[in-house]
Amino acid sequence: MKFTDLDLSKSYTYADYLKWQFDERLELIKGKISKMSPPPGEMHQRISTILSSELYFYLKGKSCHVYSAPFDVRLSRTINDKQVITVVQPDICVICNPKKIDERGCLGAPDIVVEILSPGNNKKELQNKYEVYEEAGILEYWLIYPAEKTLSKYVLKAGQFQALRPLTVGDEITTNVLPGFALNLSEVFEDNILDKY
Repeated sequence: MKFTDLDLSKSYTYADYLKWQFDERLELIKGKISKMSPPPGEMHQRISTILSSELYFYLKGKSCHVYSAPFDVRLSRTINDKQVITVVQPDICVICNPKKIDERGCLGAPDIVVEILSPGNNKKELQNKYEVYEEAGILEYWLIYPAEKTLSKYVLKAGQFQALRPLTVGDEITTNVLPGFALNLSEVFEDNILDKY
């Protein structure tokens, strides 16, 4: 079976997703197939590596863990994979409940999800994923805009995301999920690297 053989108007489940062996990277958003952007470029990967590394070293020896894409996150309020209709691969996620981790990834909401936007995927990240992340109960959603050198952070309050002041070079990322974690965005957006884009 090829990706082109799939009926994109149908709804699928995680059980279907597990059977697919396509070259294309796919996600399921509320049962609908979402083709992921082309492989990320150098700037995206550099930002991801810096942020993942900083989180890894901060979390070493603590109960929370950081994971980088490709890493399946099955968003469901149940523990039954057959009912999962949303499977995403966030660029970075932090998970503090080890019971959510299994050999296939994460079942349930990570505590923090980070998406690094690339040209062409802004609409998907801003609309589709925002909605499913909010519904799943993810505590914080960070959106990184490499070209603008900014980070938008959404914090879940009373079941809805609240936008905080956008952060840029010189500002520090902090989070209530990881008390004591602080990272200056100047380190994430290494100016000497990103200025060429």
